[in-house]
Amino acid sequence: MDDAARVRDAAMAAVDDIDPESLRAVLHDQLADASMSPAVLVLQSASACEAAVESDSELSTQAAAVQLIYEGLRLTRRLAQTEPWAAESETELDADVEVLAADVFVSRGFYLLARTDAADRAVEVVRAFGRNQTVTQSTDTATLEADIFALAVTAGTTAVGRTPTPSLLDYARELATDHAKSNGYATSQTIFSESTTEQLAATLSMSSNVDDRVYSSATDQ
Repeated sequence: MDDAARVRDAAMAAVDDIDPESLRAVLHDQLADASMSPAVLVLQSASACEAAVESDSELSTQAAAVQLIYEGLRLTRRLAQTEPWAAESETELDADVEVLAADVFVSRGFYLLARTDAADRAVEVVRAFGRNQTVTQSTDTATLEADIFALAVTAGTTAVGRTPTPSLLDYARELATDHAKSNGYATSQTIFSESTTEQLAATLSMSSNVDDRVYSSATDQ
């Protein structure tokens, strides 16, 4: 089983206990069609730190958590931009279910990361998203993805006992921008190549003796 399939299965399993069944079906449909890039980046970041690391259940769960948070925030962003409640009643009902699905995604992702070293950054990602959407009303759709990729490398590196350095977080944000230009976040099924892991490892190696600070804010540079 490849990384994308593994983390998709983990994400599906993470919401398998959600009721009612109709809501669970919405969650599964969203995950079935989603690019697993954020979750796969968690695994690749761990591998960059420790070449022999295995994608065990705990690491896969953290990867799934990052994916769930992203899916929830991405769905929230889409709903905010399209204003579905201005349409016919059937569409309004669908939108209400999607709002609930977005809440479930984010809350379940938080729950899975709550006792990990990536928990604080996950909180900051959501705070930054809220500021971007409700205060500045920014149309910069790349901000969320950049923060999610930074969360992904944080989850992956801390899972194997390493510190995500500022240069690594910067690389993750650049990777998010490049990935968006090449594939598009919502529909891409292209997962990072082996060269991504090599670049992550090189970035860790170059920065490990220079700067081991951990930024708590999702938007810290």
